Amino acid sequence: MEPFTPLDAVAAPLPVPNIDTDQIIPARFLWRKRGDGWAHLLFNDLRFNDDGSAKGQFVLNRPEFRDARILVAARNFGCGSSREHAVWSLYDYGIRAVIAPSFGDIFYNNSFQNGLLPIVLPAATVEILIAAVEQAPGTHIGVSLETQHVSGPDGTLYAFEIDPFRKECLLAGTDEVGFTLGLEAEIDAFEKGYELKVSWL
Repeated sequence: MEPFTPLDAVAAPLPVPNIDTDQIIPARFLWRKRGDGWAHLLFNDLRFNDDGSAKGQFVLNRPEFRDARILVAARNFGCGSSREHAVWSLYDYGIRAVIAPSFGDIFYNNSFQNGLLPIVLPAATVEILIAAVEQAPGTHIGVSLETQHVSGPDGTLYAFEIDPFRKECLLAGTDEVGFTLGLEAEIDAFEKGYELKVSWL
């Protein structure tokens, strides 16, 4: 995955609570491999009719939101089953951050493992952001992981919290396994030193 860099991008509003992982990526597509590409399947049943034609009313089908890299969503986004595929489809589409008052726990954790930044902000703040991007479609929102701020369309800054280790991994574009492998030299040195100290084992 790519290192997380500052965003200044179109934000798409999704003011529907309890968007679950089956809405993000329907279960019938889960047989596909990670490398097969998932962008075209994102929100499949919400975006497309049975004949494959686009539903014009869905937010990501509207021209002004098609290039969105940020979603501003309602509470409990990503609830439901524990499929990483939901994050894969968002990431492959180009979404790099989702802002919501709350997330499904498993989706929240999967996001960090796959390069997507889930940002928790107060419900009142999220409502302000949703209203702003609905009133002016194509409006940009800024996200700085380094400073942990969301910048609204009017320039107002909203601070968010994030675990320091997860922040470090996202900035480096790695997951926990990759981070650990990057410490191979230090781990090897520790093990050799430890063997000398406890050679009697």
